[in-house]
Amino acid sequence: MSKVKVYIKNNQNAVKIPVKLRMLIRRCCQAVLTYENFQGNAEVSVSFVDNKEIRQLNKIYRDKDKSTDVLSFPLGENGHYDMNNETGAYLLGDVVISLETAVKQAYVYGHSLEREVGFLTVHSMLHLLGYDHETSPLDASIMHEKEEIILSSIGVSRDESFSDMN
Repeated sequence: MSKVKVYIKNNQNAVKIPVKLRMLIRRCCQAVLTYENFQGNAEVSVSFVDNKEIRQLNKIYRDKDKSTDVLSFPLGENGHYDMNNETGAYLLGDVVISLETAVKQAYVYGHSLEREVGFLTVHSMLHLLGYDHETSPLDASIMHEKEEIILSSIGVSRDESFSDMN
């Protein structure tokens, strides 16, 4: 089974990060690789930012002058990834999550911050593996189905809060 090393960095002060959130992110990353039958070990970087920083990144890299919930920066293309020569792990890319937006979305959707960040993490990991919901409605549907299956596999369903998980 593939293993994933997740580097998590907090670059914001707007939201206090719950203790279990880092473990959840690691579980989500591993669950995506397991579900996708990813061959080999991998590394991914996850950064927490505020709305101001994610807006700047969104403008620079996507030419969209607005904040968003999450951005994915894949390092691979067509299933080919650079390798960390020291560890032998594939470098999948970077995930940037606005915790400010995640808190707002969790409230709007009526679920926990952990459920929202879990969803954003799985969503971004699928982007790092080459999925793109913006190419067609079918691709969006496939990606959404995978997100829910993966989240359910680790006990994070739409109907359960993070505190209900084992």
